[in-house]
Amino acid sequence: MNLAGKKILIVSDTHGRIGNYKDVIRKVSPVDMLIHCGDVEGQEEEIKSLAGCESHIVAGNNDYFSTLPREEEFEIGPYKVFLTHGHSYGVSVGTERIIEEAESRGVDVVIFGHTHKPLNEKVGDLRVLNPGSLSYPRQEGRDPSFMLMEFDQNGKMFCGVSFL
Repeated sequence: MNLAGKKILIVSDTHGRIGNYKDVIRKVSPVDMLIHCGDVEGQEEEIKSLAGCESHIVAGNNDYFSTLPREEEFEIGPYKVFLTHGHSYGVSVGTERIIEEAESRGVDVVIFGHTHKPLNEKVGDLRVLNPGSLSYPRQEGRDPSFMLMEFDQNGKMFCGVSFL
């Protein structure tokens, strides 16, 4: 897969309120892939439809009766990705457990939500990403946040947090 010029939208914790998500889609479309880290609260079909591309969505702690998977592993070109909401790994108190799990799985990228605070850090060879929340942000400034993952002509990944 040639990743040059590809754009992946990463969101989380929309909690059934997708007005801000619609704004993001209008702002960044087209995208080649959507990744949603959970707490969609029944809006997964509309979220997928609005994105209009390959989508990866996992269940969060508020997706009570959802049939969405709790975790997913997939590849983006040469990058192995582990996607989960994060609550099962205690991310509200720290990232140690989710990092340990990601390393044990041998992935390159772990993406999670739950904290409603954006995070983009490198731990050894592992990229650790949390897009924050589009509906109920908790970081300083409380601006709704999302991430874009993009690739240069050599397929090198670049991720950044964006705010509405």
